[in-house]
Amino acid sequence: MNYTLRQLEVFTAVARSENVSRAAESLGMSQSATSTSLTEFERQFKLKLFDRVGKKLQLNELGHIILPRAIELLDRASEVEALLEGKTGFGPMRIGATLTIGNYLATLLIGEFMQSHPGCRIDLDVHNTANIVSKVAQFQLDFGLIEGDCSHPDLIAAPWVGDELVIFAAPDHPLSHKAVVTLDDLIATPWIARETGSGTRQTFEHGMRHVLSQLDIRLALEHTEAIKRAVESGMGIACISRLALKEAFRRGSLVEIPVAGLDFKRQFHFIWHRQKFITPGMALFIERCKEVAAGVASSDQIILKP
Repeated sequence: MNYTLRQLEVFTAVARSENVSRAAESLGMSQSATSTSLTEFERQFKLKLFDRVGKKLQLNELGHIILPRAIELLDRASEVEALLEGKTGFGPMRIGATLTIGNYLATLLIGEFMQSHPGCRIDLDVHNTANIVSKVAQFQLDFGLIEGDCSHPDLIAAPWVGDELVIFAAPDHPLSHKAVVTLDDLIATPWIARETGSGTRQTFEHGMRHVLSQLDIRLALEHTEAIKRAVESGMGIACISRLALKEAFRRGSLVEIPVAGLDFKRQFHFIWHRQKFITPGMALFIERCKEVAAGVASSDQIILKP
C-alpha cells in the first residue's frame, strides 16, 4: 500500500480537531512531524483532503468520504493489535454522554464494563445534548448516550430507556406545603433551569410550552448538582430528571412538587454516525446498557452497584 496506518492516524486526528497542533498533542507527536505526515499523505496521491480556513483545517468533500473508512480501518487495526497482545480484542472507545446520564449512569456502567474487560480503554466526554450530537456527527466520538431528541440527518438514534423530569423545591419552600399546586403558582415563582442546548431544557420547555414565556427563569446552570444546591439554598424551584434527584428525595433535602396536567416524560437514546463501523466493544457496551434497563419503566429504577 502507498500509505501507512500512522498517516491515517494523523489524518483522522486533524479531521477531528481541525487543527494540526491539537492533533499533534493528541498523538504525542511534534507539530512539524504531524504537518509533514499530512502533507506527504496528500502529496502521495496528488490531492487535497482539507480546505484551509484561517487556522482551521476543514474536511473537503473527498475528506468527508474518506474519514469514516479511515476510522473503521484504524478500529480494526486496534482490534488486531489487542488480539496479538493477548487482550480482549477491544480497541479504545470514545463515548459521549449527556450530563444526567454521564453523572448518574455512564460512569457506573463504564466502571462495570472495564472490570469485566480490563484490557479496554475508554474516554468519556460528558456534555449537553447539542455538544454530544455535534461531536458524534464529526466522528470525534464513537457513539453517544443522550437525553434529548436527535434529528441530525447523519446520525442514527436508537431508544434506550424512558426518563421523566420532575419539579422540585426545598422542603421549606412555600409550594412544598400546598395541597394543590397550579400553573399560576409556577408562574409566580422564581426558577432555576438547565442551559439552552441541553436535553433537559428541551423537555422542560416542551412540557411548559403553554406558559413558558410567563415563567420567571432567574438562573440557567449547566450542571444538575449546581441546580440542586441552588434550589436547596432557597433560590427558586427547578425541573430535572428524577434519576438525578433519587438520593435527595430519599434524604429529604429536596421534595417533589407534583402539578397535574404536565407531561415531562422523555426517552434516553444511543446515537452513532450512519457511516460508523460498530466495533465489537461498542456492540457489547450498548448491549450491556440495554440489559441493565430491561424491564424498567424509567431510568431511576436502574440499579447499578457503585
